[in-house]
Amino acid sequence: MAAFATGSTTARATLASPTSCQPAARRAPARWMPLRCSPPALGLRGGARSRRSATLRVEAKKQTFSSFDELLEKSEKPLLVDFYATWCGPCQYMVPILQEVSEKLGDKIQVVKIDTEKYTSIASRYRIEALPTFIIFKDGKPCYRFEGALPVDQMIEQIENALAVTK
Repeated sequence: MAAFATGSTTARATLASPTSCQPAARRAPARWMPLRCSPPALGLRGGARSRRSATLRVEAKKQTFSSFDELLEKSEKPLLVDFYATWCGPCQYMVPILQEVSEKLGDKIQVVKIDTEKYTSIASRYRIEALPTFIIFKDGKPCYRFEGALPVDQMIEQIENALAVTK
């Protein structure tokens, strides 16, 4: 709860709504709407119960490198690096989308995820200011970047356009 000083009194409001200290009848109608993103279709049927019990399988080849620079040097394909955070909703939304992108473009690009909370020096080196941020590296150098959650078809289009331009 945040406190705001107003003269000799203190009004309290939640961070979500600065007017929540007013009775509901006196509040102005909300002028903002929360962003509603529907998760990608997982082929589920049967309502909420199916969603709760569904397991999303994401397969990834986990590799360890002593440094990010080593990863860039040893990569045989262009890299799509996803800079994300565990608390970021759009980043979590992108997990199944990146899996599908990886499956569809598997021979053209390698997908790598970097947690910006854990690897802050890498995030600051590439000036990551919004999440998720995607950077395509070719021959060890960044050649294209874009930000935000995208549907699979737009993501693939962005990647293919970037790879076509950098040939």
